[in-house]
Amino acid sequence: MAVQTWESYMPAKPKWAQIVDSIRAQIAAGDLKPGDKLPSTAELCKQYDVSAIVVRQAINALKIEGVVEGVGGVGVFVAES
Repeated sequence: MAVQTWESYMPAKPKWAQIVDSIRAQIAAGDLKPGDKLPSTAELCKQYDVSAIVVRQAINALKIEGVVEGVGGVGVFVAES
């Protein structure tokens, strides 16, 4: 019988938050640099196997933090630090 810990009662991190963590990690690793364009919403949906609303939540969270910037009709880019 498995021992239950407090972690087993914690809900999984929301998918949008996992995407935020992933994009932040790519920036920290230098895979995404300031000025780089993020993949489109459709591409991110496929990559993370989520709906567009989940991707938009992640991008909005990153915008609020100042990690990325949206350019209307062009895309979302990694912000200059």
